[in-house]
Amino acid sequence: MPHPTQVVALLKSQQIHHVRLYDADEGMLIALAKTGIEVSVSVPNEELLAIGQSNSTAANWVYRNVVAHYPSTNITSICVGSEVLTTLPNAAKVLVNALKYIHSALVASNLDRQIKVSSPLSSSMILDSFPPSQAFFNRSLNPILIPMLDFLQSTGSYLMLNIYPYYDYMQSNGVIPLDYALFKPLPPKKEAIDSNTLLHYTNVFDAVVDAAYFAMSFLNYTNVPVVVTETGWPSKGDLNEPDATLDNANAYNSNLIKHVLNMTGTPKNPGIAISTYIYELYNEDTKAGPLSEKNWGLFDANGKPIYTLHLTGSGAVLANDTTNQTYCVAKDDADPKMLQAGIDWACGPGHGSCVFPGSLGKNGTFGNVTAASMNSTSLDSSANNVHRCGFRMRSLVLVIGLVMWGVVLL
Repeated sequence: MPHPTQVVALLKSQQIHHVRLYDADEGMLIALAKTGIEVSVSVPNEELLAIGQSNSTAANWVYRNVVAHYPSTNITSICVGSEVLTTLPNAAKVLVNALKYIHSALVASNLDRQIKVSSPLSSSMILDSFPPSQAFFNRSLNPILIPMLDFLQSTGSYLMLNIYPYYDYMQSNGVIPLDYALFKPLPPKKEAIDSNTLLHYTNVFDAVVDAAYFAMSFLNYTNVPVVVTETGWPSKGDLNEPDATLDNANAYNSNLIKHVLNMTGTPKNPGIAISTYIYELYNEDTKAGPLSEKNWGLFDANGKPIYTLHLTGSGAVLANDTTNQTYCVAKDDADPKMLQAGIDWACGPGHGSCVFPGSLGKNGTFGNVTAASMNSTSLDSSANNVHRCGFRMRSLVLVIGLVMWGVVLL
């Protein structure tokens, strides 16, 4: 992996304002100091048992990994373990104690209002998730989950949920359409309808988020917000993973970004943005397991984009670009030939060149359309297929400006 300073340089260049770490690596926390980036640190699963059994161990952890770095490093939340209830039954017994001990240490340092404490859960613990209004949590987990929800509600924290439509789709045996998993537009007759609420669902992500809200309300918890701490789509897979492709990964993450940044909300809570972390920043080429496990990243270890993000239907082609090249933004309905002519006219010869990375195809993105770069933004009617020229390329996945956090990266 890159050195922490290289990681932070990439975060800053891409204007990433929120990041989640899977541990509390000292080098990363030092490198993140004075950047203003909001950081979520994690108690690794292997440390959970000790912390959940000892208040003093929890206090020492908070002092070393939070107090020693705050406020220079802008730590805003602590993830205590990851998917503990469904993967670590022995440690699950002490999860609520660990949450309380970590929180008590923050209280002692007068940091409990600035830093929230929660534990990311797998969406697989939600049973009968469609229709969402009938969803409920695995009842065998209630002895731990109910005290956990009590803690989250009393401390003003949130339910951290890992949502993977890729796995839901793969395990559905064809029941879930690929377009429904990828946020792609569906004709009304293919939308999923909750027969109890008559709410229409156009994607898996919204349905799972609402299922979590309904499952909490079934237990009488109605004011604990959901934060999606992991979601994404792999860009490469083994032969038995035919839908782990660059195009599908691009479609999922780009459509997710558009969905969140447009503050669409969910059918149950329209207009309320779902704060979301994209899994993940880098590919992990040495990770064990199937090929897809190594290929969830937006960048390789050298900081090169795995694919160029785009937002179809937003009037822009966006790129997690690292070259600082200039570009033009095209209308959604622009004819490709007219677009090229408009770019040729708007940017003119003699100013160098820039390239639109992408693919001109059925998904609505543009190909490697070339254009001369310039600083002028003046256009007239003969270039009405082009909105503007001369801005630096960057990905909206990295622009944070929603009610809560918007879309962020792991």
